[in-house]
Amino acid sequence: MGSTLLFALGLLAQSACAVDGEINVWPTPTPIVAASTGLCFGSLGLPWALPEPEPSILYPWRRGPAPGRVRRAWVIPPISVSENHKRLPYPLVQIKSDKQQLGSVIYSIQGPGVDEEPRNVFSIDKFTGRVYLNATLDREKTDRFRLRAFALDLGGSTLEEPTDLEIVVVDQNDNRPVFLQDVFRGRILEGAIPGTFVTRAEATDADDPETDNAALRFSILEQGTPEFFSIDEHTGEIRTVQVGLDREVVAVYNLTLQVADMSGDGLTATASAVISIDDVNDNAPEFTKDEFFMEAAEAVTGVDVGRLEVEDRDLPGSPNWVARFTILEGDPDGQFKIYTDPRTNEGVLSVIKPLDYESREQYELRVSVQNEAPLQAAAPRAQRGQTRVSVWVQDINEAPVFPENPLRTGIAEGAPPGTSVATFSARDPDTQQLQRISYSKDYDPEDWLQVDGATGRIQTQRVLSPASPFLKDGWYRAIILALDNAMPPSTATGTLSIEILEVNDHAPVLAPPPSGSLCSEPDQGPGLLLGATDEDLPPHGAPFHFQLNPRVPDLGRNWSISQINVSHARLRLRHQVSEGLHRLSLLLQDSGEPPQQREQTLNVTVCRCGTDGTCLPGAAALLAGGVGVSLGALVIVLASTVVLLVLILLAALRTRFRGQSRDKSLLHGLQEDLRDNILNYDEQGGGEEDQDAYDINQLRHPVEPRATSRSLGRPPLRRDAPFSYIPQPHRALPTSPSDIANFISDGLEAADSDPSVPPYDTALIYDYEGDGSVAGTLSSILTSLGDEDQDYDYLRDWGPRFARLADMYGHQ
Repeated sequence: MGSTLLFALGLLAQSACAVDGEINVWPTPTPIVAASTGLCFGSLGLPWALPEPEPSILYPWRRGPAPGRVRRAWVIPPISVSENHKRLPYPLVQIKSDKQQLGSVIYSIQGPGVDEEPRNVFSIDKFTGRVYLNATLDREKTDRFRLRAFALDLGGSTLEEPTDLEIVVVDQNDNRPVFLQDVFRGRILEGAIPGTFVTRAEATDADDPETDNAALRFSILEQGTPEFFSIDEHTGEIRTVQVGLDREVVAVYNLTLQVADMSGDGLTATASAVISIDDVNDNAPEFTKDEFFMEAAEAVTGVDVGRLEVEDRDLPGSPNWVARFTILEGDPDGQFKIYTDPRTNEGVLSVIKPLDYESREQYELRVSVQNEAPLQAAAPRAQRGQTRVSVWVQDINEAPVFPENPLRTGIAEGAPPGTSVATFSARDPDTQQLQRISYSKDYDPEDWLQVDGATGRIQTQRVLSPASPFLKDGWYRAIILALDNAMPPSTATGTLSIEILEVNDHAPVLAPPPSGSLCSEPDQGPGLLLGATDEDLPPHGAPFHFQLNPRVPDLGRNWSISQINVSHARLRLRHQVSEGLHRLSLLLQDSGEPPQQREQTLNVTVCRCGTDGTCLPGAAALLAGGVGVSLGALVIVLASTVVLLVLILLAALRTRFRGQSRDKSLLHGLQEDLRDNILNYDEQGGGEEDQDAYDINQLRHPVEPRATSRSLGRPPLRRDAPFSYIPQPHRALPTSPSDIANFISDGLEAADSDPSVPPYDTALIYDYEGDGSVAGTLSSILTSLGDEDQDYDYLRDWGPRFARLADMYGHQ
C-alpha cells in the first residue's frame, strides 16, 4: 500500500486532510480527505474530555482522477496510545478501500501484537476495517508495535498493496525508582576535612528516561546531629560538610537516603548508608599509675616479674593502640626486658639475666610507652607517658659455683695410683649465709678417680688402661658434684676433662719386615724404600731418623741412606758390592722427649739387574732372602737346588759313560732306580708337546707285552717324533749279564725313540703354554743321543755358586 493510515488517539486533538496534494489542519476532530490519493483519515477526541467518537475512516487505496500534475505521497505519523489503558476494547482507527463497495472488501492486519508475540493485543473488524486495542499495554515491556494492513476482495485477491501501521505506547509514571543496593557502605578517616568523598548512592527508574517520569533526585532523610554529611541530588555522591569526625566519639554513622522521580516530586524509594570512621593515632597511650612495685627472685632467668597497665582510646588491636615499652634508666646491665601482652596491651616486666641479692637488693627503673604507629602531630601529648618501677630482689639459696667449668687438666699415661690430678672446688654465692660444701663423683665410668669430699682434691686410685673405651682422643671425662648444706640443699655440677699425656715409651721399628733387594750397580734401580712405625702417639712418633750403625764403618763406605719424608727413607749403594745376601745394621730414632732408639738388622740381597732396574731371572734363588725368606729357609732352598742339579748331572754323566762298567751299574740301577727320585717331585705332564705322564714301567718291565695297555687301534705316535717312525717290536728277555747290559742299552735307545714313552732324561713340563716356547729344556732328545752338544753355559746365570759347574761342563 502506498497510502497512509488514520491514527485515532485519545491525545490527538487535531485533524487534517490533504486535497490535491495539500494538507490542512483543523482544531476539531474533523475527517481528513486525501483527494490526491483517495485516502481519508481522522482522529478521535480525548476520551476523558469528549464523548467517544466513531473511529476515523481511512481510505488508503482510493485513487483520484489522473490529472497531469504530480501528487505527493503521505508521510504517516505513528498512532499513539497510552499504556495502562483500562477501557477495552478501545477503537484506534478504521481503514477503508474505495475500490469496492462497502461490504465487498475484507480487511486484515499482521505483526507483533496480532499473530506474533505478544498475541491478541490488537484486532481488526474484517468487514468494517476498524482496529481495536484489546489488552493493557506496558511501555516498559514494549514501547511500540509495527503492523501491516491488508485489503482483499471476497475472492481473496489483493486489492491494494499492504500499508504499514506503527503504534507508539505513551509512557505513564507507573514505576518507582529503585536503589541498586539496600545498604551503601563507606569509610573515612576521623578528622577528615569538609568535602571529602565518602561513597556514592545509585538508583534506576524503569520509566522513559526521556521524560520526567525517570528524572531522579537524591536526598538524605536522616543522619542525626550534627550533620556531617551531604549528598549531591543529581549524582548521589556523599561527602563531608564539616570538621569534627572523631572515631572515639562515634565510630559508625547510619544515614537514610531517598530517591524520587518527576525531578523529586514523583514516586520515591529509600536506602541506607553506613559510614565507618577509620582510626588514626590521635590518642597517646598513658600509664594508669605513676609508680609500680614488684619483687623478683635472685639467680633465676626467664621469669615474669609484674605487669604495667596502660590506657589508649584508639582502635584496639590496631598499630595506633599497640603499646611499646622502653626502659630509659635503672638497668645498666640489661637484666630486665618488657614485652607487650597482645590481648591486654599491658607491659610485662621479665628478668633475662639472673639477679644477685648479695650484689644489689633493689632496682629503680624508669619506663616510657609509645604506640607502634607514630602519633599524629596535632594529637595532645600524654600526661603519663612515663612511670617508675621499683623491683625488690629476694634472697634464695643459690647453688655452689665452680669457678672454672669445665676444668681441663693432664696426667701422664701409666700414672701410678695416688697420683694427684686436680683440686676441683666450688664457692658458695650466698655470702650472708654460713654453709658447708661437700664433693662427690657423679660420673666416673672406669672408677679411676678418688674425690676428697671436704676439699674437692682428686687423685687416681689405680692405673688407667690405655685401651679403655672411655678414652676419646686421649681425653677422659668425669663429672663432680658440689652440694651445700642449706635447707633445701643446692647442687652444682662440674665437668672434669683429663688429658692422658703421651709418654715416649716405644722405639720405632721397620715396617714392613726388614728385607729387600738392590741392584749391584749403584746407579741402577730405585733403591730400597725403608719405612718405620711407632706405637707412641704424636709428638713422640714421627719424624723418624734413619742411619747406618756407626759401629760398623764399612756400612758407611758402601751404603747410604737419604730421608724421603717423616716416616720413610731410601737405601742405596755407594759402590758396587758382591752379589748375594748382605746384613746391614740400622739405627732408628723417633722425635719423642727423650727420644727412643732401636738397632735393627736389615737383610739386603744384591743382584744383577736388567735395564729396567729389576733383578735378572737367573738370580731368582739369591732373591729369596729379598722377599722376606729367612736365612735358614734360604739355605734349605739352595741345598735342595744343589741336590737337584747333582742328580741331573749324574744322569747326564751316566748317559755319557754308559759304555763303561755298565753291568754293575746298570744292574744296580735296576734295584735302586734313581729316576724315581728325579720324577717324584711332581708329575704334571710330559712337556709342552706331550701331555702323557711318565711311565717308569716301560723301563722296569720291558718284556711285558705292550698290548696289555693298548691292544686296540693304532699305536699312538709321539708328538715330538717324526710321524714316519715305526716302533720296533720288543725282543725276548736276555739271560746272561752281558746280554742284560746290552738289552738295557738297547732299551734306553728304544725308549728315546718310542713315541709313547718319554725319554729317560726328559724334563717335566708343568703346564702346556703353546708352541714356540723360549724356555730351555733338559731333554737330550732335542739335542742328540749323546751329551757332546749339551750347553751348560746357562748355569752362569744362576749366580756365583753355579759358575763352577758351568766351567766344568760348559764350552771351554
